[in-house]
Amino acid sequence: MLGDLLASLTDETTAVETILGAGDLALLTAVREQAAAAGVELAAYVSQTVRHYANEATDEEWITLMGAINRSPDPGATCLKRAFEYVLQQH
Repeated sequence: MLGDLLASLTDETTAVETILGAGDLALLTAVREQAAAAGVELAAYVSQTVRHYANEATDEEWITLMGAINRSPDPGATCLKRAFEYVLQQH
C-alpha cells in the first residue's frame, strides 16, 4: 500500500487530491506550510514524509495504523493522514 501511495505522488495535483481525499483541509494547509519551509514542492514533501513515516514509526504506531486502516473506507487516505499527523507532531 505504501509503495502504491508513493508511486502515485508524482505531481502537486495528485498530492493535493490525495490529501483532500483524507478529508482534512487543515492537514493540507499544514503540509503546504511544511513543504514551503523545507523549500521543496508539495509532491516531493508528501513523498518524503510518507517515506520518513515508513522508516521511523514505532511498532505501536504501526499497530494503531493497521487498526485505523481496517476501519477505513479509504485505507490510502487514512495512511497518508496518519503519516502526516505522526511526522508533524515530531516538528
